[in-house]
Amino acid sequence: MAETSGTPDSIPVFAGPSPKVRRIGMDRPWSWLAAGWQDLRRAPTVGLSYGVIFSAAGLALTAAIWLLDVFYLVLPLSAGFVLMGPILAVGLYEVSRRLGAGETVGLGLALTAWRRNPAQIALMGLLLMLFLLAWIRVATLVFALFFAQNPPDPNNFIADVFFSGESIPFVVVGTTIGAVLAGLVFALSAVSIPMLLDRDINVITAAVSSFVAVRHNLAPMAIWASLIVLFTGAGLVTGYVGLVVTLPLIGHATWHAYKDLVELPA
Repeated sequence: MAETSGTPDSIPVFAGPSPKVRRIGMDRPWSWLAAGWQDLRRAPTVGLSYGVIFSAAGLALTAAIWLLDVFYLVLPLSAGFVLMGPILAVGLYEVSRRLGAGETVGLGLALTAWRRNPAQIALMGLLLMLFLLAWIRVATLVFALFFAQNPPDPNNFIADVFFSGESIPFVVVGTTIGAVLAGLVFALSAVSIPMLLDRDINVITAAVSSFVAVRHNLAPMAIWASLIVLFTGAGLVTGYVGLVVTLPLIGHATWHAYKDLVELPA
């Protein structure tokens, strides 16, 4: 691999001029959260409006699932929110980028942020959508495997699925498959979408850079992934209301994670 300039603790992603990944300390995820909170405080109207829009969309989707009597899709779609979160937050990355550059911010600018690199951001969104569809298909098959003969009562769904003795194998299998899939998506998207927004690069470069960033910083990135799941889960269990705050917080923090982890050529 060719020698490239950069800080001593940075790892080139490709030979020649290319993104380089920095090694970070265990405490950095907390710094990203702090920086994300500061961005949310600096542009609260945009961040909270963004959160309201997607919280309302989540509520509408959940209501439609129950009305269509496909209640077994509630859990995989809730987990799928974590898979699609990186692309849904693209407007929040733009807000943080603009705040860092001293530019004006607004909800309209956030919602049209994808225009900075439309083709590549759309390709990344398509990739995450394929992961989501695969997860829903697998989750449906696992649910059918364990509950085809004795489906849970829709009015007592959580207790039947998670707190009955018969549900333990289902929870173990479903959680294991979901964790593997979520881990792969996290590795490919941890910093790739902010990169696509920030620079005119392609999906492959961004996804590989993200994978390298996670691989060379496994411990701090595991903490970061856990924090994302924790804050997203807190938003979901409050009936999507908590997402009004947790979604913009994690979105802004992800931008700072990207800036901390990736060193791009001038």
